[in-house]
Amino acid sequence: MKLSDFDFDLPEDLIATRPARPRTSARLLLAEGDSIADRRVSDLIDIFRRGDRLVLNNTRVIPARLSGHRQRGEAIARVEVTLLEPAAEGWRALAKPLRKVQAGEVITFSDRLSATVAEKGETDLRLVFNTTGEDFDAALAEAGAMPLPPYIAAKRAPDAQDATDYQTVFARHAGAVAAPTASLHFDEALLRALAAKGVEFTEVTLHVGAGTFLPVKVEDVTTHKMHAEWGQITPGAAAEINQTKRAGGRVIPVGTTALRLIESAADAQGVLHPWTGPTDIFIYPGYRFRVTDALMTNFHLPKSTLMMLVSALMGPDRIRRIYAHAVKSGYRFFSYGDSSLLIP
Repeated sequence: MKLSDFDFDLPEDLIATRPARPRTSARLLLAEGDSIADRRVSDLIDIFRRGDRLVLNNTRVIPARLSGHRQRGEAIARVEVTLLEPAAEGWRALAKPLRKVQAGEVITFSDRLSATVAEKGETDLRLVFNTTGEDFDAALAEAGAMPLPPYIAAKRAPDAQDATDYQTVFARHAGAVAAPTASLHFDEALLRALAAKGVEFTEVTLHVGAGTFLPVKVEDVTTHKMHAEWGQITPGAAAEINQTKRAGGRVIPVGTTALRLIESAADAQGVLHPWTGPTDIFIYPGYRFRVTDALMTNFHLPKSTLMMLVSALMGPDRIRRIYAHAVKSGYRFFSYGDSSLLIP
């Protein structure tokens, strides 16, 4: 299975740098079997059925991008930091330029927030901040900016609007450094309308890491090593999903993060179990889905692990046709782009 099998040509102007407004006005490509239809996210009220269960990732994106300075005597150097994930003590982070900081030095981000470089590796740092808990959260909210994906950050800087745009309306548990972007299409009104129809919801947590943007560098994709991300499925959440399966309803994760988590926690018989801890599940063609009946997801990068995941769900040939249709029809791609509902 070659990396080139998951490549496609994407015009630069189809990469969205701002989301649709309102959220539910985004386009929705509905792919069911071999059929393709052009819809809107607001049409989900007519597409989902009573007894369907949507699995939502309630992680909350932290403002993980920080601009600070390091001082050595009279010499001051600007340092841009992006938090990656919590460490046993402090946070793993990227620094740019990395050569400007050494272990033991302090990076100051604001009057309230600074960090000591506890360790320096070849590619990243471990930072220990001057505050923890709610004080850290408040200082980070004041000093930090939303960690927009590289393909958006290359086109524009984050701004105040991203604090709302790059967060789901049901975000509860802080810890992600990237958004579960399929969920960005939901607003409170759509959630209420779906609930009134009899669509049910289960929340799980997967803290999306910066590794989600790492490129695949091996030609034989089966040898790729996935990054690990921390997730949790409570006993109550597992029970709800298992009940839907027993009743014959469809389990539909909203986003690849929710899908990867529930597939990690399911046994060979398709029974979902509570889960707390990291998952590095890698889903590519040939994988047998245990719980997932359909997937709502945005359009993904060429040659990415997420292209491999949707190819596993729909089949490589179908996905090629779906993406060719999306490009030809001018769908907007990636985190702030349009959505799809994939039903094998």
